[in-house]
This record gives sequence, C-alpha cells and structure tokens, in this order.
Amino acid sequence: MPQLKISNRDARRLWLAAHGLSAPPRCDLETLALIRSLGFVQLDTIQVVSRAHHHILWSRDQTYREPVLDGLLATDRQVFEHFTHDASVLPMAFLPMWQRQFRRMKEKVGRSSWYGDALNADLLDTLMRRIADEGPLSTRDFDTRVDGPKEMWKRPPHKKALDYLWYSGELATSHRDGFTKFYDLAERVFPPDLRAVQLADQEQIDWLCHAALGRIGFGTLTDIRKFWDATEASEVSKWADQHTNALVPAEVQAADGTWSKVWACADIEARLSALKPATRLRILNPFDPAIRDRVRLKRLFGFDYTVEMFVPAAKRQWGYYVFPVLDGHRFVARIEIKADRSSKTLNVLNHWQEPGIAPSKTRTDRLNTELAKFARLADLDTVRWLCQSA
Repeated sequence: MPQLKISNRDARRLWLAAHGLSAPPRCDLETLALIRSLGFVQLDTIQVVSRAHHHILWSRDQTYREPVLDGLLATDRQVFEHFTHDASVLPMAFLPMWQRQFRRMKEKVGRSSWYGDALNADLLDTLMRRIADEGPLSTRDFDTRVDGPKEMWKRPPHKKALDYLWYSGELATSHRDGFTKFYDLAERVFPPDLRAVQLADQEQIDWLCHAALGRIGFGTLTDIRKFWDATEASEVSKWADQHTNALVPAEVQAADGTWSKVWACADIEARLSALKPATRLRILNPFDPAIRDRVRLKRLFGFDYTVEMFVPAAKRQWGYYVFPVLDGHRFVARIEIKADRSSKTLNVLNHWQEPGIAPSKTRTDRLNTELAKFARLADLDTVRWLCQSA
C-alpha cells in the first residue's frame, strides 16, 4: 500500500481544522468543550487588547467574553491551571492524567538552582500552614525579600516557594483577581473523586500521546511530545513502538515543496475527506496553539513569525506585540493594535502586507469588520487607524 502523501494545501487545512480555525467561529460551543477540544489554553499576562487566553477562545467563539473563563475556574471548578509548555488552563476532567506531571515538575523545579533559596522546609511549611488557616492567598500576602541588588528576573523566596508548591500539585489556583493568582490547598480546589483516581504512569503516557496526536492530526514524535510537554522523548518513542496500529505513516509537503515523514492519526483519511476550504479572515493571538511552534509555522505556512516583546525597541523588526492575520489558509499580513481603554478605542498602529499578497478592498473591509468584533471583546467602542489603512 503506497504511503499516504498530504499536499501542503491539505496539510494547512488539516492543521487549521484540528485547531478549530477552518470553519467560521461558532456561537453554540460551550467554552469548556472548546478548551477540551484544544487540550489546553495558554495563559499570558500581557494585555495589549485582551489577554492571550481570552483571545484564543474568542477566535473560535466570538460570543465568548472574559468572565466566562473566570467562572469555570473559580466557581464551577471545571478547569484547573498548571504547566504544559507554559502556564495553561486545562479541563478538570484531565486531572487524573496529570498526576505524573505534578511529580515531573516538582522534580524539575527541585533540581533548579534558581529555586534554591526558596526550597527550605520552614518556608514551605509556613506557606502551607497560612493558606490552610487563612484560605486562598496571593503573593501579596507574604513579605520575604530579595537578597542583594534588585534585578529584573529576581523574585523573593516566597514567590518561588509558592511556584514550587503549585508545580508539585500541593497548591492549586483557587481564583484570580484581575490576573493576580490566589493559591489554595489542592485538596480544596480539585474534586475529591478526580483526586482519588489512580492511573499507572504508562496509562497516563498512553493517554497523553493519543490525545496529542488526535489534536494535531499529524506530526513527528517530537511534535507529539511537545504538545503537552509532559513526557520524555524515550517515553513517546516507546509508545509509538507499542501502538503502531493507531498510527498512520505519512509524508507531508512543506510550504517550500519539500516532504517530511510524519505520523498521522488513525482517522486521517476521514479528516482529509471532510476538508473544506477555510474562508474566514482572523486576527490570531501570538500564543494561539495553531502558531505557537514558530518552526512548524514556517514549514507549513511559509510564515516567518516571532514575538518581539522581549526584544529592545531599537532592535525590533515589527513591534512590541504584533498579531498575525490569517485569511483562509494563508497568512496575509501582520497588524500592531493596542487598546486605549481611557477612550474605549482600539488603535491600529501598524499594518504590513506579507510579500506576494496584493492589496484588496474586500480583504480590507473584512479586516475592519474583524477589528470591530475584536474591539468588543475588550469592551472598546471604536477602531481608529493611526497608520495608512490596509
């Protein structure tokens, strides 16, 4: 039987479909179901317009509004926060499959010299006792100090100790006030029935690998491992050897015409048959799961993109926080936008067409429509172009 070959056009469509970006944004999808289908949603502090986690959800359901996620976390206890490749929100139903990740992160952080001054038994015991007695607390409720000169990345011991206890699963995020995280005992946040489930490590690894491949559709073993970043390369390799019946060998064409070998999910043929052209124009968040792997993004879409918020202003090629613009299955532009909350205005600071993309009034109209919808997510009333209109 000849090996399955996936053209670049189909690969792009598969990728966008797998990430909920091929069809128009839905208005009937519950936020919890959306998070479950994505696997997780990355958290980020930066609020240029709306924070990354809210923007990611809104991109797929434009009726979504920011308080919904807060309710799922703090009131309904249907999601929890922990670390995938970065701090993320995950469905609470995944908790049994996350127990070894708590252990992995505890061991990883415990080996880090950066945490050394925080991991003393007295400090950890003090934090746990205060939270047990007083209820959810934030870093503002403690007052240890940084020794020596203040530097950008230095943090006081109590902040690092709280992180360690959170990584290890002894503390959990109770709720947030704005973006300030409040820590509580995990036993008071995580449902008892889910905490009681005990799965062997291999069961958890199998689930993580199957769930990752199902959510990306195709990829290398490295892609599968990096999805959750909760397994080791050797564990994924062993999983692949033991589950060949669930893997379809395939070749995928890159944007430059080259081909590479991947594994595809068992229902890849059905997914290919169901593909439809993507027609929607979208403003994506820099941390959207469809584009967070910049190497894969360039390989599949020919779109060379990076974030520059940590690059000195004088060295930036584009801007502090620049959003990719996706039209159908092509990235056609980059746009720098920023909320002015005092005037309830979304300001367009810069706009750049991608090479080979001709100006189009139709596309400009669609971009303006999308900007107006994005503004409403951030409770803004007006869109104002401060640069030449697209």
